Amino acid sequence: MAITTIKSAYWKGFRDGAPFLLVVGPFALLFGVLAIEAGLNVFETMAFSIVVIAGAAQFTALQLMDENAPTVIVLASALAVNLRMAMYSASLTPYIGAAPLWQRALAAYFTVDQSYACSVAQYEKEPDMTVPERMAYFAGAVSPVCPMWYVFTLVGALIGAQIPDGWALDFALPITFLALVTPMLRTPAHVIAALVAIVASLVTAGVPYSLGLILSGVAGMVAGAQAEVWLEARKGGQQ
Repeated sequence: MAITTIKSAYWKGFRDGAPFLLVVGPFALLFGVLAIEAGLNVFETMAFSIVVIAGAAQFTALQLMDENAPTVIVLASALAVNLRMAMYSASLTPYIGAAPLWQRALAAYFTVDQSYACSVAQYEKEPDMTVPERMAYFAGAVSPVCPMWYVFTLVGALIGAQIPDGWALDFALPITFLALVTPMLRTPAHVIAALVAIVASLVTAGVPYSLGLILSGVAGMVAGAQAEVWLEARKGGQQ
């Protein structure tokens, strides 16, 4: 394969991933600030971001640690939030499963919401892409995101509480996930899963240690799966 083709795929991914910097920066900055306020030092904050590299799970764990929740609850909640990564991996396997092991290992580490959303959308749009092109695109999509996650986490950890409350950095969390989730709601089952999860999260908001998040996630997955089965059965009966 021509190197220029791989380069084109990389830069296409880079361009598609770059807009997420608008929310990744404030997201990481906020985490760095809150981690220091929760009692972590700069080294611990950076180690947290580099090892876990999953914003939602990091914020979940940080909140529970600040509430002095039992360690098992912190670990279970963070793991539950990150279970979506297992689904991401399963979804990516048909596209990049034939790549060399070292590439798949790197892809596993750098599979975040942004790289997954961009990559799957691109692979579905251009199914004729080769595995090297897909890996190049994936690398491009994550290139502007993850380095800036580390950089802005460090900035937040260093400047700490000096950031004015009026900046409202927490706006980055809902905007990020709205930008990621909305384009992925492509079927009625997806929409049903999302709506059930939203309603369940509101109903279980008062459950201690943020366990309502786990319950609402399970409810959404069950509802989506059941909707998929019902819709397929209905389609089969009409044929």
